[in-house]
Amino acid sequence: MAQCVQSVQEFVQDSFVPMVAVLCSEEAERVTRKNNLNFAELMRPFCRLTSEGHIRDPNNQVQAVKNLRICVNNVVTSPNTVSAALSPAQRRLLNEVVFSCQPQEGAVTSVITAGDYDLNFSATTPWFEAYRESFLQSMPASDHEFLNHYLACLLVVSSTEAVPVEQFLKLSQEQHRIQHSGEYTNPKWFIPNTLKYYVLLHDISEGDEQRADTVYEDMKQRYGSQGCYLLKINSRTFSTEDDEQIPDPWSQYLHRNNLHNQDILDDLTVNSTAVENNISAADVDCNHPTEKDGLSNSLGNHPLQLDTASSPGSLHTVSAVNTDLKKCARDSESIAGGAGSHGACLTLNDHDHIRQFIQEFTFRGLLPHIEKNIRQLNDQLVSRKGLSRSLFTATKKWFGGGKGPEKSITEPKSTCGLLYPPEAPELQIRKMADLCFLVQHYELAYSCYHTAKKDFLSDQAMLYAAGALEMAAVSAFLQAGAPRPYPAHYMDTAIQTYRDVCKNMVLAERCALLSAEILKSQGKYSEAATLLIKMTSEDSDLRSALLLEQAAHCFINMRNPMVRKFAFHMILAGHRFSKAGQRKHALRCYCQAMQVYKERGWSLAEDHINFTIGRQSFTLRQPENAVTAFRQILTNDSRQTATQQGAFLREYLYVYKSVIGVNEVSLPQLPLPCIHSSATRVYFGHERRLAEGEKQAATHVSLDQEYDQDLAAMWCHLEEQLVAAANRGIVPVNFQPTQCCLNSQTDNLRHPLAVVEEPIIVEVTFRNPLKVSLALSNLSLLWKFTADDASPSKEKTAEKLAGEAITNEEILALGMTQKDDIVTTETILDFHLGPEETKM
Repeated sequence: MAQCVQSVQEFVQDSFVPMVAVLCSEEAERVTRKNNLNFAELMRPFCRLTSEGHIRDPNNQVQAVKNLRICVNNVVTSPNTVSAALSPAQRRLLNEVVFSCQPQEGAVTSVITAGDYDLNFSATTPWFEAYRESFLQSMPASDHEFLNHYLACLLVVSSTEAVPVEQFLKLSQEQHRIQHSGEYTNPKWFIPNTLKYYVLLHDISEGDEQRADTVYEDMKQRYGSQGCYLLKINSRTFSTEDDEQIPDPWSQYLHRNNLHNQDILDDLTVNSTAVENNISAADVDCNHPTEKDGLSNSLGNHPLQLDTASSPGSLHTVSAVNTDLKKCARDSESIAGGAGSHGACLTLNDHDHIRQFIQEFTFRGLLPHIEKNIRQLNDQLVSRKGLSRSLFTATKKWFGGGKGPEKSITEPKSTCGLLYPPEAPELQIRKMADLCFLVQHYELAYSCYHTAKKDFLSDQAMLYAAGALEMAAVSAFLQAGAPRPYPAHYMDTAIQTYRDVCKNMVLAERCALLSAEILKSQGKYSEAATLLIKMTSEDSDLRSALLLEQAAHCFINMRNPMVRKFAFHMILAGHRFSKAGQRKHALRCYCQAMQVYKERGWSLAEDHINFTIGRQSFTLRQPENAVTAFRQILTNDSRQTATQQGAFLREYLYVYKSVIGVNEVSLPQLPLPCIHSSATRVYFGHERRLAEGEKQAATHVSLDQEYDQDLAAMWCHLEEQLVAAANRGIVPVNFQPTQCCLNSQTDNLRHPLAVVEEPIIVEVTFRNPLKVSLALSNLSLLWKFTADDASPSKEKTAEKLAGEAITNEEILALGMTQKDDIVTTETILDFHLGPEETKM
């Protein structure tokens, strides 16, 4: 896999963090909205603790909690049941996250030398990390685990309320109703007695500070000093000098939340545009996100299928798609609302107040609450079995033989047919394991997960068993000092169970992301690549593209880099990116793979890559790059079929014409047809005129009809005799016979003599390297005329041919006539260059 900013330990720890809900009064929301933020967003940049916390385990041993991060979210009620797949909105968000994170131009790249390959590519993939982070944050809450269930709820009331205590009571009742009424399946709560933490929000710019202090003292009497907090913000007024610069730490956190803007959605959604412009199914399939990723798609034609003469899937129709991607190339600040648009009323002291509040809530409220519940769960489990007071000496029989999972027709079934009641001991030990994991007590968490795993397997509760296996493997890896090796087979079993038995690709993907990162950290790139490739499927092109790209990085980062496997999987990733509508990422993958395939004799693969690069470049408004890519297909003798070559040629001509329309002054040189420079001949002499009524064919025109080499030699001998007779039988030393035909064998250093009003005919030999006929039109001869003692004139153009077509090897004569110092061009025959002909 590619290099990541976070270490594997940081990544895994941040994947599972304590969840905290927020309920705010309307007045408190008004106070925070002054900063263009809600309360949860206000907290987000300060949710990582900078100091170390401590808890005591059931054995009364102190456990350190380092670098802890908490997640604060607004309470969003939902009556919907939990799904085994991401919602369309979540899929769309993931598409937008990847779409908005593009490689920066001029970014530092890595050079890897493997054999005779020198590969230059970016060692990091920030779009994958952004996708992974958003995916883990968007994981739906499940009943078989408690890691993303809410542990606590912040009740926030403004100090400007008439009676703040009444507002706290209303919020507390609302939280109780949401959790215990049974009306909502979401959000999910970790334990029945959710921690309620009371926050009095005081607006310094408009509130009465003395009254706020009085209300806070009353709160401490009611809720205890460790259950409430007075948070003072908005010290900055709008009259403050504008030149005072306050950092905006919120943009990076709110960037993804603000990606649902209409500009990006317009670029990603092409249904209406495709209909209006008669876009074919093949084009939509090849270039836009599929319905599986939350957007439309048609699978009428395979995207690797090349366009034929009768296929509408060409750039003629693709060009009609409105893909103005420049609108989406905005930086994160502009998408998030611009720098300084958040926290406008906050000073740096306010930032410190928020940071201190999070630390106080965590150390004096959340961690003691978790510690207390771990002890209670441990006591409950032990008391039920009537055995030892410590889970460290637990054996299988303590938790075996308990009450089995209830099976009721009226109760909803889990994915695998079993649903435990909330008070089941199997779920209690899973809760205890999750609590221990969240506070970094990985040794006790592993013991609990391992015990729960055995109980779930004995009950054939496969969804629960897979979850216990997954977290047991992660806990084993994170244990300090690594007392036990990472059990990769646990993860493999969990992935297989999630995917094949429970049909839950979301949980299977989470397992794969975690396990691949752990395997990579241990240098097991081959195992990581195999795991990532197994997770590709047809239900999500975006996921498959990202995982295939990471598998390619695994192959190139091995001790002995597997260059060709890297390139092959980059091609596969580019193809899936293209199907998901991620054109820039698709183009990048194909360009990276081209470094391996270029000039290695794999002409068919090279042609396909160049063709795809050309198409993607043109669609991304890069016609010059598209012309360069298409030209590579036509320069050499191709092994493609005539049908494929015809498709290549049509695409190239369309792109080439678009470039001509933009830049008519400096045109690139056409690669077709090939010209035999050594076979070019120039003829000076009288041109044979057709007799009245005589017809001349449009092909097979050659100077051989006008120029007889034997007659030319005879005239040269007669000319020499004439000069000798005029000079008393002596031929002058500087005598040069008149040359009427110049070719590769003649002395072309001498300036030839041309007679005024006689034509000059240039014969050019073409070769068609393709298997299809080439139609040439508007053919013209470029020439320069230089008079004696004069600077060269501007480049002249012979008259354009009205154009019939182009052969495999043809000879064409283009003529011009010299009159005094003026050279004019005569119209010459049109011609056709077919795949089999060799002479015109």
